Amino acid sequence: MHYPVLLKESIDLLGIKSDGIYIDGTFGRGGHSKEILKSLGHKGKLIAFDKDIDAVEYAKYTIHDERFSIVHDSFANLNQYLIHNKIIGIDGLLLDLGVSSPQLDSATRGFSFRLDAKLDMRMDTTKGISLKDWINQASEKNISEVLWNYGEECFHKKIAKNIIFSRNIEPIKTTLELAKIIKDSIPFNKKTQHPATKSFQAFRIMINNEINDLQIVLDSIPNYLNVNGRVVAISFHSLEDRLIKNKFNELSGPKKFPKWVVENSPEVAYKIIAKKIRPNITEVKENRRSRSAIVRGLERIL
Repeated sequence: MHYPVLLKESIDLLGIKSDGIYIDGTFGRGGHSKEILKSLGHKGKLIAFDKDIDAVEYAKYTIHDERFSIVHDSFANLNQYLIHNKIIGIDGLLLDLGVSSPQLDSATRGFSFRLDAKLDMRMDTTKGISLKDWINQASEKNISEVLWNYGEECFHKKIAKNIIFSRNIEPIKTTLELAKIIKDSIPFNKKTQHPATKSFQAFRIMINNEINDLQIVLDSIPNYLNVNGRVVAISFHSLEDRLIKNKFNELSGPKKFPKWVVENSPEVAYKIIAKKIRPNITEVKENRRSRSAIVRGLERIL
């Protein structure tokens, strides 16, 4: 079952205007989109994005509403989409980052270390390189860097070395094969976490270009957000949360000038409306995957 994470908190933070234009950057199974539509008037508009063709098809099948449209693309291309469709600005953007429950629970997608599947991990299966192809040709150094940079895995060097050793004997083809290599590379395991958790997360982030996509959409906020418009972002990983926090702090703080420039009380165009909201105990009990979620919010005021 799919649970939209921090649903009430994120919708409240969006402060939806009846006639506004809103973007759901990660449709998933539409939990947040359906809630946004409830608050929109007949002149309002909701545009959803998703890399996953399954999510796009699900949206077309389940939501029949003239105010709603779905785009098969990354939210990183939001700015180009708005320009192409002559949309001057939007009143809100919602980003629910990470992998969705249907992707994790599917035995064919290769996201989970608990299900035996082909090593794919692509959110958009219509393009890009699968993890199976990448991991059987990447250098030991590259594998190690991905594990450390995107997963903060302490045993990244040993895991990378053992991956190379294993694939030289026989190509790595399935999730369970990779999970076993990782597990055997770690001398001790946390009882609360599967030993392959960080590594699978790192590989998924790399394969789907998630950090770069997030940086692009955050950097382009001034290009598409209307005055009184809001950006609400739900993250599940420290790297994502750090990017969001830093960008929100940058936009909501005074502009930095060289010391020799005289500037009297420069106006600030944005304000932070939520710093670090986590799911309550009830939500975590109902949906354990929400336990690491953090939502932050930003509003444009000038």
